[in-house]
Amino acid sequence: MKRIAVFASGEGSNFEAIATACACGDIPAELVLMVCDKPGAGVIARAERFGVPSLVFSAKDYASKAEYEQRIVALLDEAKVDLVCLAGYMRIVGDTLLGAYGGRIINIHPSLLPAFRGARAVEQAIEYGVKVFGITIHWVDASLDGGRIIAQRAFEYDGNDAEEVHRIGQRIEHKLYVETIKKLL
Repeated sequence: MKRIAVFASGEGSNFEAIATACACGDIPAELVLMVCDKPGAGVIARAERFGVPSLVFSAKDYASKAEYEQRIVALLDEAKVDLVCLAGYMRIVGDTLLGAYGGRIINIHPSLLPAFRGARAVEQAIEYGVKVFGITIHWVDASLDGGRIIAQRAFEYDGNDAEEVHRIGQRIEHKLYVETIKKLL
């Protein structure tokens, strides 16, 4: 059985969707590790409820990005992880992690890439006046949200409420991420 890790920085709704799909057999994999860079984030309690071991760290406790990524790589290796799924992980993956797991890291992003890269994608799209929003899952490489696209799903929205776009997008994300992970495995 394949083994996956999920990295998150926030509430963890995508983590929960993936964990639920693994638990019920919809994703033919075992969720073996959750990595979170925000002590106190909601995803930590979700991981505990699912019994998923976690690494919770604060980047400021390490001398460098390479140092905390070395710790992450050691845990991924120990857990024999096949696929890393970034789910709202708000750190740019560095050379250490890419060197060890490049080609095995995917990310979900709240826009139809290559448009609106980065942390404020929905807000950028609203400012630009788009009427079709979307979700993209892509391979992670050294560029910001620039890796090869794996899957996308679009939805129409004619308004300017970023929170509403995020809510609509999250419902799509949960389904699309599970479908995509299942296909990749």
